[in-house]
Amino acid sequence: MITKTDIHDLLRENGIRPDDKVTVHASLRSTGGIENGADGLIDGIVSYLADGLLLIPTHTWEEVGRDHPFYDVKKSVPCIGTLAKVAAFRKDGVRSLHPTHSVTAFGKNAAEYVKGEEKCASPAPVGSALSRLYEEHGKVLLIGVGHERNTYLHSVDERLGIPDRLKEDTFVMTIKDYDGNEIQSPPFHTHFTAASTECVSEYYPNYKAAFEYTGAVSYAKLGDALVYICDCVKMTETVKRLWERADHDLCIRTEPVPEEYYK
Repeated sequence: MITKTDIHDLLRENGIRPDDKVTVHASLRSTGGIENGADGLIDGIVSYLADGLLLIPTHTWEEVGRDHPFYDVKKSVPCIGTLAKVAAFRKDGVRSLHPTHSVTAFGKNAAEYVKGEEKCASPAPVGSALSRLYEEHGKVLLIGVGHERNTYLHSVDERLGIPDRLKEDTFVMTIKDYDGNEIQSPPFHTHFTAASTECVSEYYPNYKAAFEYTGAVSYAKLGDALVYICDCVKMTETVKRLWERADHDLCIRTEPVPEEYYK
C-alpha cells in the first residue's frame, strides 16, 4: 500500500521542489493501491508542495459542449476518471471556471492562479491555467498513463499555433460560478482534427522518443505504476523543434517521429 511517505519520496527523488507547480493525471488502479485512494494521493502531493501548487485536471468536455452548453463549477462531473471526480469537489481545492477543461488547484495562491478561466475561448489557450505551466517552469506527472493523457500538450499546440487543431465553428456556453452567477463564455472553439477520426491526443505518444532524447521526460515508479515526470518547458521546446522540421502533421496517425527531427 502506497503511503504519504512514498509519495514524498517520489517527488523529492525526481527533482520536484516544494515550490513547484505540478499537474497530475493518474490511473489509480495501476498503482496497486494508495492509502486513502484518490484523496490520499492528493493529500500526499499537496503536503509536499508546501510553497507550490497542485493542479488536477477536472475536465467536462464529454458533458459540456455544443449540445449541452452549460457548466456548473459546483456540480458538473468530470469525465476523465476517479482522481478528477474526487478533486473537483474537495473543499480545500479551487476549481476553475473553464467550461470544458477546468482544473482544480490546491495550495498556495490557488484561487489567484485559476482566476479568469471563464474567459477562455478554446481548451488551452495561452494564459490559461495549463498553458501557464510553461512560464512557471511547471511539471506534469503521468501516473500509470501515457502522453495520450498529457493534456498540457494541447496547450503546446495552441501556443505554437499548430494548424488544424481547433474547430472554426464556435458556440457560446453558460458558466455558473461558485456564487450562482451565470456568465456567458466567449465564442468557443472546441478541439477538432479534420485529418483524423481520433482526438489528436491519442497520437501524442508519437513524441515519446523525442522527449526522452531531449530530456523532457524521465521515469520512476509509484507502487506498480510507471510514472512519467515531464518538464513543461522542455516538452514545449521539443515540440517546437519537431514542427519546425516537420513536413506533415505529426499527430494524425500512430507513427514514429523521424529521428532527424530531434537529433
